[in-house]
Amino acid sequence: MQTKLYLVSTPIGNYEDITLRALRILKEADIILCEEYKPASKLLRQYEIKNELLAVNEHNEKDSAMELVNKIREYENVAMISDAGTPLFSDPGNHLVPLAISFGIEIIPVPGANSLLPALTGSGFEMNNFYYYGWLSPKKDERRKQLFHLKHLRELIVVMETPYRIKTLLADVVKTMGYKTEIAVGYKLTMPEERFLRGFAGEVLKKVETLKLKGEFVLIVNNR
Repeated sequence: MQTKLYLVSTPIGNYEDITLRALRILKEADIILCEEYKPASKLLRQYEIKNELLAVNEHNEKDSAMELVNKIREYENVAMISDAGTPLFSDPGNHLVPLAISFGIEIIPVPGANSLLPALTGSGFEMNNFYYYGWLSPKKDERRKQLFHLKHLRELIVVMETPYRIKTLLADVVKTMGYKTEIAVGYKLTMPEERFLRGFAGEVLKKVETLKLKGEFVLIVNNR
């Protein structure tokens, strides 16, 4: 028996974005690896799926990767999900998956919802190529150093941040990259409150302060 580990993409906010294939695999899985129990249980209840869950998160993945691989090898079909979006993409799995491959476990990505492509396609910028930076440091000085580095890249840059730092991040962009830096902010993507804020960084910051936005977002910086 060769174990199959399915990396299943799940909605980033709108439950209607689940794929038919993802639903089938989650229902047929012998066990589902999840990032955190609470959001995973909520998601599975939405689709009336009652499979056993096993948590794999940033707190235990590195130390328990071998134990997890041994557990996975007990089953034929295992699914892995993150709290939202595509597993391994800024989520747990980067220690587990390479180890699973080394033990002959077949890895099968199941594509679906993510925040990166909707943010890019809705930005209004030409996107034939782009630079994905990912998550900035939560520490102010380190974050500003990172932005100074990005300032010198002539690229379309994708940056991720936590919901409660949207104003802080935009203020840092204005300070380090300039008021007239062209940006687009994809806010609460796929949700009823979804919106795009486009324009100069300084102008978008003023809009965010006025609207008092506090939700998930992706920042696109047009630094070409």
